[in-house]
Amino acid sequence: MNNNAGNTRPAVPPFDTAKLDRLMEEAGIDVIVATSKHNTQYLMGGYKFIFFAAMDAIGHSRYLPMVIYEKGAPDHSAYVGNRMEGAEHHNNPFWTPAVHTATWGTQDAAGLAVDHLKKIGKTSGRIGIEPAFLPSDARDLLASRLDGARFVDATHALERLRAVKTPDELAKLRRASELITDSMLATIAAARAGSTKAEIIEQLRREETNRGLHFEYCLLTLGASHNRAASSQAWAEGEVMSIDSGGNYHGYIGDLCRMGVLGKPDAELEDLLAEVESIQQTAFAGVRAGATGSEMIVAAEDVLKASPSAAFTDFFCHGMGLISHEAPFLMTNHPVAYEGIDADRPLEAGMVISVETTMLHPKRGFIKLEDTLAITDGGYEMFGDRGRGWNRGGV
Repeated sequence: MNNNAGNTRPAVPPFDTAKLDRLMEEAGIDVIVATSKHNTQYLMGGYKFIFFAAMDAIGHSRYLPMVIYEKGAPDHSAYVGNRMEGAEHHNNPFWTPAVHTATWGTQDAAGLAVDHLKKIGKTSGRIGIEPAFLPSDARDLLASRLDGARFVDATHALERLRAVKTPDELAKLRRASELITDSMLATIAAARAGSTKAEIIEQLRREETNRGLHFEYCLLTLGASHNRAASSQAWAEGEVMSIDSGGNYHGYIGDLCRMGVLGKPDAELEDLLAEVESIQQTAFAGVRAGATGSEMIVAAEDVLKASPSAAFTDFFCHGMGLISHEAPFLMTNHPVAYEGIDADRPLEAGMVISVETTMLHPKRGFIKLEDTLAITDGGYEMFGDRGRGWNRGGV
């Protein structure tokens, strides 16, 4: 079913089509069939269907939204979605000229994609797909009905498209970071001696939800332990808390870490967090448009190597946006398994990165700062720039 009811808006794509066309040309792609939630959301200007926000499974299959985009021909674009999305389109018309809201599973979605590719004459072209986000039954159906088509991995092209954020995206990432920071500081202040990890994590979930975030995770440590999973472990006087949380604001990720202490931090704790902060500040000093990620990383790692706690401290940096590790990719397999293919490329204004230093102290516990920076021409803007020292619990 091609449902365009109520769509009186011009077909103006909400992304840089010239950039995508260039990336597709470089990758040898004629038409993209995007199927990941983050890329379909991006290509649809931020739209995602709330019914499947928490889980994709339904019946014997799963929800599989698709955005079809032909290089140089945005007027040939289509959105393939669930039957209930026809109501969403009616109320807030999608930008794509063709809208097929008629699916309940993966194979009917793939079948509608085939029908659209036939209509625009691209059944034997070079079809860009996202292999990690295309179920095998959907791919098998595409292959069986697109005789002569060649499938090309479009993951890299779509990552490059999203690497530089628009002002609206930056505003959402800033908001996510600010709300997470507020939530973490409120959670630390509310925790008391005897508060368990499970109770503290639940408190953070409520704080984030009440502020309009979608809570995603909390990695929490108390005392000397390095274990960040929820448990019945209780906070005790004099112990540290590391609270690392990811929250989602309109699809964009905030990911920060702050430190708490129950009581007054002693001199050793002050010194240890100062070591972490010194590494962070060295990294920040190298952040600006035109500089390379490797320059920043080398400078930070040089300070780390000279640190008294170097043997149990680690530095890491990664891109941020719709997902928590995206372009720019700055470090190889550290700790997430991907190649740091952007380390020696100039950073660009509008990119967003996470900078984090983690100390696994054998006696004092997990001591970490994680900060979010938006690259600017003259340097950077930090999002959620509060609570970066020792925050007192039980106040």
